[in-house]
Formats: sequence, structure tokens, C-alpha cells
Amino acid sequence: MSPISDMLVNIKNAQAVGREHVSIPFSKVKFKIAQTLKESGFIQEVERRRKKNEKNEFDYLDIYLKYGDDKQPGISGIKIISRPSRHMYVGAKDIKPVHSGYGIAVISTSKGIMSSKEAKKQGTGGEILFEIW
Repeated sequence: MSPISDMLVNIKNAQAVGREHVSIPFSKVKFKIAQTLKESGFIQEVERRRKKNEKNEFDYLDIYLKYGDDKQPGISGIKIISRPSRHMYVGAKDIKPVHSGYGIAVISTSKGIMSSKEAKKQGTGGEILFEIW
């Protein structure tokens, strides 16, 4: 599986059992995706931290999950579009709303990783990584 898929599955599973936060290994791409999810209101906070082991130290992300008033998760669904074996690309004109505008698609563009709303506003297309609502 790809690291991005692992990250999304970890977030979804942590919300399913009601956890406050989830820790995942750090990468720049995962950090930018988490920041995009925060800006879109799907998660509460994301922090980069460093953990020391006996022999080495490594970075990880602490993602604080968002819940509604009655413990409803902030994320109700995720659909992974691009996989390592199949990459899906979309032009700026072909970007469509996700779940009637209640969700977003996360797109990897030449200007960086951004939400579908931001990519459409800037007029850039790219690889659709996943949809979230």
C-alpha cells in the first residue's frame, strides 16, 4: 500500500474508535496533505514532532481529530482515487464538486498539494490523490 493510503486509513480508523489524536510517520507530502485537511476543516490540528529511540530519532506527525457536538466524526468518508498502479489526472476545467460541495478532492499540482476548490480557483489541474467528505 502507499504511505498516503496508510495515513488516510489510520485517520479513519482512529476516528471510528473515538481517539483524540493519531501519530503517523513524517513526510513532507503527508504534512502538506494534513495541512490541507486542516484548512478545509476536516481535522483540528497537525503538529510535527520528534521522537528519540535508543539508537536513533525520527519525526512523526500528531494529527488531532475533529468531532461534532454529538461525537460525530469530522470525516464521514474517504475515497482513494490515485493508486501506485493507476494515476488519475484531471484538468482545471474538469474538476467537479465532491458530494455536492460538502467534500473536497486533494490534488497534487505543479504548484503543490491543494484542495480541489483551491486548484479550480488557481486554474491548475493535476493528479487527484483522494476525495474526502
